[in-house]
Amino acid sequence: MNVKNLRISARILLVLMGMVAIVQAVAAAGDDNASTVDAMKGLGAGIALGLAAVGAGISQAGIGSAAVGMLAEDESKFGVALIFTALPESLVILGMMPLFL
Repeated sequence: MNVKNLRISARILLVLMGMVAIVQAVAAAGDDNASTVDAMKGLGAGIALGLAAVGAGISQAGIGSAAVGMLAEDESKFGVALIFTALPESLVILGMMPLFL
């Protein structure tokens, strides 16, 4: 992982942490009612799905280029390249689980 990707990832993480801190401060100032609880559940599910998608995208960048290089050298390894490319997408599927719970 190069320095540019690391900086972008750190900035995304800081923005998300700031958003969560602001929402928690607003929720603590208000009444504890059902709408606040539902809003927090939705926010948590959205953050889980967003972070899973960002992580899968970052990992697929390296995996995809490596798979193309592998296929350029040996075309018989198409199935292996397809499996390795599809593995990070399972993270997004697991990140969608909180949406249904």
